[in-house]
Amino acid sequence: MADQVRGFDAWDYVVFGAMLFISAAIGVYYALVGSKQKSTKEFLLASSGMGVLPVALSILLSFMSAILVLGNPAEMYTEGTQFYTRVIGSLGCAIASVIFVPLFYSLHTTSVFQYLEKRFDSRAAKLTGTCIMIIQQVLYMGVASFAPSTALEAVTGFPTWATIITVGLVSTFYTSLGGMKAVVWTDAFQSVVMFTGLLAIVIQGSIVVGGMGEVWRINEEWGRINFFNFDPDPTVRHSFWSLVIGGMISWTSTYGVNQASVQRYCALPTLQKAKLSVMLNVIGIFILFTIVSLAGIIVFAYYAKKGCDPLSAKYVSNSNQLIPYFVMEVLGYPGLPGLFISCLFSGALSTMSSCLNALAAVCWEDFLKPVLGERLSEGQKTLVTKLLVLFFGGAGIGMSFIAMNLGGTVLQASLSFSGAASGPLLGMFALGAFFPWANWIGAVVGGILGLAFPLWISIGAYTVVGAPPGLDYPTYNCSVPNITDSMTTTMSTIMTTAGGTVEYTGISALYTVSYLWYPAIGAATSIVVGLIVSAITGVNRLGDVDAKYLVPFFDRLFCCLPAPISRCLRCNQEFRDPEEIASEKDGEIVVPASGDLVSSSSREKLPLDGSGPMPVYGLSYKENNETNTGVKNPAADVFNDQKEQNGTQF
Repeated sequence: MADQVRGFDAWDYVVFGAMLFISAAIGVYYALVGSKQKSTKEFLLASSGMGVLPVALSILLSFMSAILVLGNPAEMYTEGTQFYTRVIGSLGCAIASVIFVPLFYSLHTTSVFQYLEKRFDSRAAKLTGTCIMIIQQVLYMGVASFAPSTALEAVTGFPTWATIITVGLVSTFYTSLGGMKAVVWTDAFQSVVMFTGLLAIVIQGSIVVGGMGEVWRINEEWGRINFFNFDPDPTVRHSFWSLVIGGMISWTSTYGVNQASVQRYCALPTLQKAKLSVMLNVIGIFILFTIVSLAGIIVFAYYAKKGCDPLSAKYVSNSNQLIPYFVMEVLGYPGLPGLFISCLFSGALSTMSSCLNALAAVCWEDFLKPVLGERLSEGQKTLVTKLLVLFFGGAGIGMSFIAMNLGGTVLQASLSFSGAASGPLLGMFALGAFFPWANWIGAVVGGILGLAFPLWISIGAYTVVGAPPGLDYPTYNCSVPNITDSMTTTMSTIMTTAGGTVEYTGISALYTVSYLWYPAIGAATSIVVGLIVSAITGVNRLGDVDAKYLVPFFDRLFCCLPAPISRCLRCNQEFRDPEEIASEKDGEIVVPASGDLVSSSSREKLPLDGSGPMPVYGLSYKENNETNTGVKNPAADVFNDQKEQNGTQF
């Protein structure tokens, strides 16, 4: 069977080379036209001039990369369809759109961690979140760029190390030249390549097997069709609860508070468009998950009919190479294998470029700008951010070589390590947004322990427990003698000895907790520890925190609650509409026409030149031009200037 697999031909290299060339050319284009990326706002936020659809695609591709293209089908092939139920957890995108997008968009911050500094009045809280994010993004970049390298080696013999360097260099090149605009439009182009490559696999594969009905029948026969495992045991690798609840928490973090996502939806001109760009990812996740899951069961049905599993027969060295091996055997048309490899690289490049842009933004805003911001010209600032892209590009390449030593599917590796870091970030932001009495000490201690605990579990799961076993595989027609099931002998979650099965106890038992719970563990640890530490060190009093840094959680999720209940749940605090806060830019202040906190339908805008009616916001002014929240009010300055000139009384 191995002899039937063709290699790359000239057309494949042409298609693959064209994808790399176009991706690089987009970066060059945006470096040469328009403002030419000469300001940090243009380089990092595209001057808030992007469209909804390309931004939505960019957000989707940032987190649905080659890991998805290789890992999801490999999961379906080895473990069955249970993982598909995680698509229900994509409702986390809707939660992120309703709760976190209005919060961050209205504050107009380049780095999402500036929120932590303002909310907790602490630079330490901001830097804690920034460091956690850097760890998360570097880990994720490593696995994402390693994923296509192992596939390319399987089908072309091209060395893994050379592929890793190629992905790192190309993504670093166009990101450092073209900034956010290059990243978004390259992602949009690469999304077309990814969808085309995946559809080619599904359509041609189902035709070869004999239709989707035959595919389904074969997978049922081999025990692959299983969607609803309601076992509440947290050590069960995949259950309905871990997939749906764990997935929802993970995607809420990814699409709501991740720097790469925040940077993109803040590049849109209005809050409604920002919310829509995140909400559209529910549809995008459903479509992508469905296609790659179908690819997995199609590949299994094909090799089941042939009677030989390439993994057991040692035709491929790991499950991540199953899809590319299938492509080279079945999609034997000139250019199609090249299209698939381009699909993989598109995913890897989009992830790398998104991470690089996000890392450059937070490092400049949180570490370097407070020190160098006043000393450098705008051009020098932009140069520094581009150098940061180059630095983190090198870090991502280094992490990819470390990822080469991980077992199991790239999907589990990615979700394990990035999930362990995304949980505490969600916990820190939730602590600040939902608990006004939490202080900065609680946020810092909670964030650190929220990272350490799940990361410790994830490392233990790989070093002590190992990767999961697979189901049965067809080997009766393989040409290699004495084939044993390599998946069950080399990738097992239990240790088998002469005396039987040894169960994990004590600390080791903690390592058997499903990797899908890592984000929930990290978030819960951050919040619980943060609240306890805040209570010990002295909680904030009601009113100490400006309401614009808080989120009325129940009002957002349950908009039809009776007014007395709603007021009680938000501790009698009044919250301004996010649209109102978001519009306080470009020299304008939104004013409630009645002087009270009202809906967006009854507002008017007051220019900062002092003309127009006096804004009240439902708050009283003090003689020192501060509101009773203690926040400086520029509109009061305008009014007092008029009062002095006209002799009016307030």
